[in-house]
Amino acid sequence: MTIIEIQGRKIGTNHPPFVIAEMSGNHNQSLDRALEIVETAAKAGAHALKLQTYTADTMTLNLSHGDFYINDSSSLWKDHSLYKLYQKAYTPWEWHKPIFERCKDLGIIGFSSPFDETALEFLESLNVPCYKIASFENTDIPLIRKVASKGKPMIISTGMATVAELDETVRTAREAGCKDLVLLKCTSTYPATPKNTNINTIPHMKELFNCQVGLSDHTMGTGVAVASVALGATVIEKHFTLSRQDGGVDSSFSLEPNEMKSLVKETERAWQALGNVQYGVSNEEKGSLQYRRSLYVAKDMNLGETFTKDSIKSIRPGFGLPPKYFDKILGKKAKKAVSKGTPVSWDLF
Repeated sequence: MTIIEIQGRKIGTNHPPFVIAEMSGNHNQSLDRALEIVETAAKAGAHALKLQTYTADTMTLNLSHGDFYINDSSSLWKDHSLYKLYQKAYTPWEWHKPIFERCKDLGIIGFSSPFDETALEFLESLNVPCYKIASFENTDIPLIRKVASKGKPMIISTGMATVAELDETVRTAREAGCKDLVLLKCTSTYPATPKNTNINTIPHMKELFNCQVGLSDHTMGTGVAVASVALGATVIEKHFTLSRQDGGVDSSFSLEPNEMKSLVKETERAWQALGNVQYGVSNEEKGSLQYRRSLYVAKDMNLGETFTKDSIKSIRPGFGLPPKYFDKILGKKAKKAVSKGTPVSWDLF
């Protein structure tokens, strides 16, 4: 499996999970808040911060009826037109440079999701180190081809995509010049529930497409993300906000600072815990061997006295013979006087 490197940060199973804080529209149209989100994400330990680069006009038509109006009662964005929603959520393009500069100053990686060719060329002018393709764009083959042609690492969310669609997307990206690819298991509901996240897909996807895999997680909390690391996820993306109470288009399913800090810490702990296949006593466990059970003399014994169930016990600590010899010792005679509390050894008989 190819190790991917983005601005010195390595992505692979031999390295801690790469954690991306997704700002999305949680800046609430304030550049000061956007910069504070960058600073807080860096302080929480996130390795990267991601934006979304589009305008309402590059996403949809300025219509407020029919297909262009959200009336799904289960949607967070009910009673919005698509155009008004994207106007509310988009990150002004003139903010990108100061946001990426702040990322650089704080030692985290700043990048974005382009949603059309104009966004891609704009991001190229800012020399972003990698690109993310959102789930809703993972079947936009012309966009995939154009992004891949830049030769930079690509992270693609797989929400809603069939295996056949992903195969076409992956083949297109690779044929167009993408050498470093990450696929993120994603459930495109907002928020998602653990029950419909299906992270067992992660190792299957890794086997199918022979690339780095991870999770774009819209569930609440950090449990799903931590579990995904045990299944091979090397990248974790979570939406991030300063406070859910502040509102915003994605705030309800975004992590707050303390939760992001926990996510970074716990996913790294999960990664550390994977280790290797290992049996027997590790170096760290050697000192614990003494607390195993072993056989001890349970009462004072005279020379020639027979060992019985009353005179031998399997107890802690572990300096006597292993308990498996208990039955073999019964009926043997003491070769010398033995004090209670003596560890059983073969030279007693």
